[in-house]
Amino acid sequence: MNRVKIPVELKKMHEIFSKNGYEAYLVGGAVRDMLLGKDASDWDVTTNANPADVMRIFHKVIPTGIAHGTVTVHFMKREIEVTTYRTEQGYSDGRHPDSVSFAATLEDDLSRRDFTMNAIAARLSDGTIVDLYDGQGDIKKKIIRTVGNPRDRFLEDGLRPIRAIRFSSQLNFVIQKDTYSAILEEAVQEKIHSISIERFRDEFCKIVQSPVPSVGLHRLEETGLLAYFIPELAEGRGVSQIDARGFHEFDVLDHNLYACDGAPKDNLIVCLSALFHDIGKTATRTVEQKTVSGQTVELVHFHGHETKSADIAREVLFRLKFSNAQIDAVCHLIKNHMFFFEPTWSAAAVRRFVVRVGMENVEDLFLLRYADIYGMHRVPVVANSETVRNLNDLRDRIEHVEAEKSALSLKDLAVNGKDLLALGIPAGKQIGRILNELFQCVLDDPKMNEREKLLRVAKAIAG
Repeated sequence: MNRVKIPVELKKMHEIFSKNGYEAYLVGGAVRDMLLGKDASDWDVTTNANPADVMRIFHKVIPTGIAHGTVTVHFMKREIEVTTYRTEQGYSDGRHPDSVSFAATLEDDLSRRDFTMNAIAARLSDGTIVDLYDGQGDIKKKIIRTVGNPRDRFLEDGLRPIRAIRFSSQLNFVIQKDTYSAILEEAVQEKIHSISIERFRDEFCKIVQSPVPSVGLHRLEETGLLAYFIPELAEGRGVSQIDARGFHEFDVLDHNLYACDGAPKDNLIVCLSALFHDIGKTATRTVEQKTVSGQTVELVHFHGHETKSADIAREVLFRLKFSNAQIDAVCHLIKNHMFFFEPTWSAAAVRRFVVRVGMENVEDLFLLRYADIYGMHRVPVVANSETVRNLNDLRDRIEHVEAEKSALSLKDLAVNGKDLLALGIPAGKQIGRILNELFQCVLDDPKMNEREKLLRVAKAIAG
């Protein structure tokens, strides 16, 4: 392909560059995505205008990375990252160049980029392609290959090997042999280990939300990076779950990875929950010898693994510096993923389930259940299957509870602590205990949630 279609906003931007005597190109992932027939919403522009020039010719410019030649231009309701052509020298910190030289050519600029598929430029005026490293050929072959020597590229920035793995998962590309071999070199491994945990986390999130996360996660395992960054997950390799009941056909690690495959990719919380939901099985595995029809069989158990998994997941996510809200949400789903609904549940049992799980978490918990089932045999849950009917039944029961406007928390009670103090009940732990007992009473019978009824019960409890 000799050219790509340039969006109107970028053509207008080119007019401003050209009027002021500069050239500009779209470069990197946006061009790659266009060549793949995908929408390219994040635009990176490279130009021979230096940052001061860019800030002079455009009205609103934010100096987001001016030390390295990058500014963000607010233009036609878009935020467009603009970087001056540059060459770089040395990467002492494994991320940033020790020195940056401006006024280089486009060719020099493309030579410093990581992968051939990201080293393709398109002229803003007409979309003409500049492809010095056969990036288009590699895209057609679905190959990830570094620009130049892979060892040199990876030693410049320890994140690049993980980016290669992430792209392989996102795009379903193969990492070229020499490029992949370089990831395994000791010096490159050391450089990878030196990156900040936040940079790893950001790439890790993109992997777990890729179309088939297990592709990238398996490559993290093969390269030893999973064992380095998340050893608790890697320890599931070889931990068998197979027994006479036939629930599982994969070991703990693969089950977790395939469960992540089965999670909705637009929901990071559920993706992470699926990946870590059984991480505690390694520590809780036991084997029971049982006689069935005169034969001795082994039954594999993981009693309490949901609680252990939530505890381990919390440690992992904290180490990876996820937010407290994300950690709490993931661990809450993991801790509750072993629920077993039966149609015989009473209305009170349904209300207690909602109280324990939280109305706002019910749908995510159902999505985790579907992902868990997918991870058992890599087979999606079939519409109108027993599992789907069961969860739909529970969903209907929950909707009924919601429609009843039942008291589902202490704040929904018709009385509060002040009311109990007014009865003469002394302040202290007894107030909380009585309120909890009143709440249990209302969960059993929502009709009890009336002020006078609850005050009478409170008097009786207080004696």
